[in-house]
Amino acid sequence: MQNIYKGNAYIDGKPHRDWIIGHFMPDGDIRKSGDVEIKWGAHGKGEVRSEWVTGEHRTAVAILISGKFAIEFRDKTIVLEKPGDYAMWGNGVDHRWKALEDMLVVFVRWPSE
Repeated sequence: MQNIYKGNAYIDGKPHRDWIIGHFMPDGDIRKSGDVEIKWGAHGKGEVRSEWVTGEHRTAVAILISGKFAIEFRDKTIVLEKPGDYAMWGNGVDHRWKALEDMLVVFVRWPSE
């Protein structure tokens, strides 16, 4: 058997809060990785992550595919407005987010836990 997988990010991400690649996938699954995590984040206008993500030890990047998305940090807010806009932050940076319009964003963070 080849190490190939075809899936759907909307379906496959549901059990893992939209994360489709990372350490949390089952053993033997090609999507299991200790190196990187990838999220397909589709959120409706007004959806928020109101709790701060704290104690983060990974580097992350959020790349906007469509819509409008705000990432709030302790000292600033970055708004991603055009497809291809992205924000990147390092470990130890607290954050939370809000969908300002229906939006789609790809998150990549590393390493996976």
